[in-house]
Amino acid sequence: MYRLDPRYAPAPQAALHTGWLAVASQLPYGRAVVAVEGPPSVDWSLLADRLAHELTERGTPVALLDIRSHYAGPALVRSRTERPADADDPYFRRLADNPLGDLFETLPVSAPPAEGLLLVYGPGAALVEHDVLWYADVPKRYAEAAVGAGEVGANLGLPDEKPDFRRLFYVDWPMLDRHRDSLARRLDAWLDVQHPGHPAWIAGAGLRATCATLARRPVRTRPYFNSTPWGGHWAQRELGFNPDSRNTALGYELIAPEAGILIGTGPEAQAEVPFQLLCVLEPLSVLGAEVHARFGTSFPIRFDYLDTVGGGSLSVHCHPKESYMRERFGWAYTQHETYYLTLGSDDTKVYLGLRQDADVDGFRKEVERAVTDGVPMDPEDHVLAFPAEQGQLFMIPAGTPHASGAGNLVLEISATPYLYSLRFYDWLRPGADGNPRPLPYEHGFANLETGRRGEAVARDLVQQPRTLREGTGWREEVIGELAEMFYEVRRFVLDAGAETADDTQGRFHVLNVVEGEGVTVRTAAGDRHELAYAETLTMPAAVGRYTLRAAGAGPVRVVKALVR
Repeated sequence: MYRLDPRYAPAPQAALHTGWLAVASQLPYGRAVVAVEGPPSVDWSLLADRLAHELTERGTPVALLDIRSHYAGPALVRSRTERPADADDPYFRRLADNPLGDLFETLPVSAPPAEGLLLVYGPGAALVEHDVLWYADVPKRYAEAAVGAGEVGANLGLPDEKPDFRRLFYVDWPMLDRHRDSLARRLDAWLDVQHPGHPAWIAGAGLRATCATLARRPVRTRPYFNSTPWGGHWAQRELGFNPDSRNTALGYELIAPEAGILIGTGPEAQAEVPFQLLCVLEPLSVLGAEVHARFGTSFPIRFDYLDTVGGGSLSVHCHPKESYMRERFGWAYTQHETYYLTLGSDDTKVYLGLRQDADVDGFRKEVERAVTDGVPMDPEDHVLAFPAEQGQLFMIPAGTPHASGAGNLVLEISATPYLYSLRFYDWLRPGADGNPRPLPYEHGFANLETGRRGEAVARDLVQQPRTLREGTGWREEVIGELAEMFYEVRRFVLDAGAETADDTQGRFHVLNVVEGEGVTVRTAAGDRHELAYAETLTMPAAVGRYTLRAAGAGPVRVVKALVR
């Protein structure tokens, strides 16, 4: 059965404490400066009040310093963190590469009070002199919700302003992630405050020991589905996600910059920590030496679901080519994608590539009329449509126009960059706010791959399986491989009860059960992990040899992605 809350035990030396009383009891009794760092989405006032209350109750004097009160003025913060070249782009920004210190003109001087503790808190607290360093966190989905709700202060460095998604994605998150990663090896504690009345605390050394263990065994990140105007209902009906939401659209199986891992023993005793911490603390174990040398600590493959079952078609869009992504947007690599049809049929569609007779100028004029005058267009006049046959993989290199049609469940196996969808047409569909959804078609046409069209699309991008190896009751197939894409997709086909062996050979694998009840994964080190239908599992490079054994009474298919 699909797990909504996959959870892993902390390392033996990693004590987990929950509740404000237990958390406050971990603070020093003597004179000290305690810095509590973290993102704007933390409820900092509540955190400071609860810690101060518990410290006072135990007899420890405490002084409070909200680091946000020392930020530079909004105009200066914006001038330092937003590039003039982005001012005329209403859709995207280049990823910010600023240090968090750019939020300040001068940092406050911190010193232990005459007695008790000075508690410095908020984004940037770690930049002042301190004796103890904690990181308080909530998963990024909370930040998206706060910005969507228009909560004042949800953007980094602008505590009194209404928020903006562009700033969140392209300025806040890059700055915050880089800052957090720089602190990971010296944190004294991690504090999960997504449930404000029931925080969870784990010591820094224990967290690092736990990450070291998880980096050498199979691990599944906590899944999550959000809602969009095109979303379907498969995940609501089949997996039990978000039953009260309008739909389940984008399923975060493994999107490394946002993914979290649950560490603990149960719902009342668990902390969610970013998957990225594993990559920062244990890059060779997670990624492997060659992948780490190429991508640094960026985990370069993502798995997510596009649920349009009972929903609408996605926008017709493409993604930036590599040079454009690097030079214009600041990502070191680009967003190649593949669509695996976990559910589909001959009656549903995948849009992919240009027709042989496509007139790009005519395509552009129709897009412009749709944007300026609300004139509908038929994408199939310009873009090919293929039957969305279940089990088919569609290759989508950067610059290729594409979309999943209504009625599909797509497992999107892609490169990790995911914030630059260059939409051409969105069916004149309004967004959640009732306004037309943004269409950055100028970027789209600047990146449109006009040479890949007609028969070449069907030949190169809709590939047929090629058996790589086989044995009794099983085979491994290559189902997607393209020279310009840095990763490939394979598939295991196992009969009921069949078992096959594999080896990471120094680079991570990502697995997903696309058909059948599931598999049991066993590693050479003795770790065992059950993987059910629709679940995704990361096999770190350090795992080495492992086996897959089909569960249930029928055949099983497992998709595998790896960096070539």
